[in-house]
Amino acid sequence: MEYRRLGRAGLRVSALSLGSWVTYHNQVDVAAAREMMAAALDAGVNFFDNAEVYANGRSETIMGEALRQLARPRIDIVVSTKFFWGLNRAKPGEPPRVNAQDTLNRKYLMQAIDGSLSRLQLDFIDLVYCHRPDPHTPIEETVRAMNDIIDAGKALYWGTSEWSADEIRAAWQAADRHGWHKPVVEQPQYHLFHRKRVEQEYARLYDEIGLGLTTWSPLASGLLTGKYRDGIPEGSRGAMDSMAFLREGLTDPRKNAAVLELEGIAAELGASVAQLAIAWVMRSPRVSSVILGASRLSQLEDNLRALQVLPRLTPELMARIDAISAPLAG
Repeated sequence: MEYRRLGRAGLRVSALSLGSWVTYHNQVDVAAAREMMAAALDAGVNFFDNAEVYANGRSETIMGEALRQLARPRIDIVVSTKFFWGLNRAKPGEPPRVNAQDTLNRKYLMQAIDGSLSRLQLDFIDLVYCHRPDPHTPIEETVRAMNDIIDAGKALYWGTSEWSADEIRAAWQAADRHGWHKPVVEQPQYHLFHRKRVEQEYARLYDEIGLGLTTWSPLASGLLTGKYRDGIPEGSRGAMDSMAFLREGLTDPRKNAAVLELEGIAAELGASVAQLAIAWVMRSPRVSSVILGASRLSQLEDNLRALQVLPRLTPELMARIDAISAPLAG
């Protein structure tokens, strides 16, 4: 396993990490989570990603119980979670829970961290993200709340997820003005068909503020496995009612044709197109960790083999991959 610094922070995270979005509770119970997390740890993975909103808190509960049962040294494990959407959202016809959903106000954040600590069965969380920007809360209020969470010993580092470059810079500058803890990492979507934010929008932030990245969806929600070329397979992520919004993209004929071409390149390396796609994300020096998702152990083990593909991505192969995928990337 390769380990990389989280931006300019001293914390080192594994180049591949394991996340819980979609899978935990929906496809993965405590026993399966424990099995996969144990295998990941044995392979050198030290970073596990979660979010308050995943499965309405149940994802954190499953991960917390799996961690308790594994009983690995806490110093060897990096755990993250995210806040914004809140739990127990108002039902249709009920008034909105204005201080408990779609917000980064101080009241919500200071209560959210305690809830996550309880569900994860942890004394502190290594890394907490503001899961989306909140245009209705002053940035100073959000940044101060994150600073106070860290000062209280409830988290060690903080960052953002799917924030614009201007929003990240504004948060960093607010922290700099007041001497508060600065955001050290952003968690954006990044894969062969989704590039511009990481490669263009954030370009100046890497050197200017030392921004690190923990990227999600390296397989474009499964598109880059090749399994959606003939429609939506039963039991796949795309077949889930909660993931219906993904179906149009997953069955895009041009992108699926590109995946077929990429499979040819992967075959030359004795790899799967999924392993090739994960290695492609890892090859970026800006990426601290690539977050993997898996619903079963064999899938996780296959994806971890992307580490063997990474050193074989020559400039000539990268050019061929880009010729196929870059014209379709956003």
